[in-house]
Parts: sequence; structure tokens; C-alpha cells
Amino acid sequence: MKVTLGLVQMAMSDDPAKNVAKAAKQIETAASRGAHIIALPELFTSPYFPQEEKADASKYAEAIPGDASAALSKAAKDNDVVVVGGSIFEKDRKSFYNTSLVFDQNGKALGKYRKMHIPHDPKFYEQSYFRPGDLGYRVFDTKYGRIATLICYDQWFPEAARIVSLMGAEIIFYPTSIGLVYGTEQSEGSWQDAWTTVQRGHAIANGVAVAAINRVGREGGMQFWGGSFISSQFGTLLARGGDKEQIVMSEIDLSLGKEVREGWRFFHNRRPETYGRITEG
Repeated sequence: MKVTLGLVQMAMSDDPAKNVAKAAKQIETAASRGAHIIALPELFTSPYFPQEEKADASKYAEAIPGDASAALSKAAKDNDVVVVGGSIFEKDRKSFYNTSLVFDQNGKALGKYRKMHIPHDPKFYEQSYFRPGDLGYRVFDTKYGRIATLICYDQWFPEAARIVSLMGAEIIFYPTSIGLVYGTEQSEGSWQDAWTTVQRGHAIANGVAVAAINRVGREGGMQFWGGSFISSQFGTLLARGGDKEQIVMSEIDLSLGKEVREGWRFFHNRRPETYGRITEG
């Protein structure tokens, strides 16, 4: 089965309503170009407020269902596409989460995933705002295959990619907000190269297609580098964005995942009885 993905690489303003309207318009554009599954970046309704440790982000918090989820549902139905709704700042009673929503082509909410791994580094002070996800890892059955959403910092953890792949995911979407921090040297090497490489590694190790959707533009002390990309199940870069707003698109062949898994037999030859150390803390 061949499926066309459309990744909406966009910059965000301080106005949630404008950001949601912009995202809906980009979903329409991607659908008109032939995309079957369309995905948005992390925290697409707001600026990346966690770069400040104690910002007032209350106006960006939203219950689910709410205005953003209603707009995404409508966009999915109106354009007959599956929508991976990036993520939003979810308010659930007194708790707050970084949450991704998935809608089928009829606008039906298939479910949500709450970000598991929460960073807390200079300009990425997410633990000041979000609780770790409490819904577990999720895989969603769609008209165009089984998909999983993981969110940004989850990208660096092979365990998350392996788990959703074992659950049957054929495509992993990674809505993202990552970029360069002004005044901070990349002493280890290129952060963007590492970010791309680790996710291509997840694709190969698990025989899944990977789609990473990043934001762009300068916000405060950060420059988001874009670079959204689609990787085949063997790590081939099928499409890659630059550092400006654009829709990154590519067709993927889901049958390649089965070919990689059967040919390289990474799942068949696993030794889970030897992996206990991973969960010992």
C-alpha cells in the first residue's frame, strides 16, 4: 500500500486562534496536493513558551475537546484526510500535558497521546509546564495504515520507538519544536545532524517509516531549524524541508516495512529476556 504524507512545517504567532486557522488552511493545501495523512508541529497553537522557566502560559492551555480539536476534526472531514494534530498544551482539570490528537478522514477523534519524556534544559524548561504522559504509548488504526505519535524529546529514546513498533505501528510521527539556542555552542557536533540521524536509526531498527515535523522561525532566544523529513523504513530520506515555512511531502510504500523486518529479522532475533537492565532505573 502506498500512502502520501504531508508535513506542515510552520511558524507560530502569539495568537492561538490565528495559529489554528493557519494550520487548517495548510491542511487544506496539503490535501489538495494529494496528501493522505497530514501532520502538524508540536505546540502548533502557541509560541514555544517553555524556553522561559516561569512564563505565563495560561492563555495557551486548552481542554480536549476544545476549539483546536474542533478545528482539526473539521479540517480532517472537510478534506477527507487523516490528521495528526501536532500537539497542544492540554489542560485536564488541574493537570497539564503536551498532547497529540489523531483524527480519521471523517473527522472522528481516534484518540490522543500525551508526551512521555519531558525535558528540562536551558530554553527547554518543559517540566515547569507539563506532567509526563499517563495514557501509555498509543497506536491508531487508520484508513492508510497503523500510525503512532511520539512527541519531540521522545525522539531520542529508542525504547519508545521500539514499543510502538511492537504494537504494530507502520509509521511514527514526531511533532517537534527544536532548534538552535543563541549563545550556546554546539560543542558535541551538529544538533540537527544528530536529531535526523537518531530518528533514521529508529526507522531502520524497527522497519517503520518515520516523519518528523518541526516548527521554523525565531522565537526569543531560539531559532527553530525546520528540517522536517520523511524517512523510509530503511532510513532513506525521501523528503526534507529547509528552514522556511513549507509543506514537506512524499509517498511511502508500507510494504517495505514488512520487507525490512523479514529480511533483517531484528524483531525475530530479539532477546527480551536479556533486557531487564533497561527497566531497572
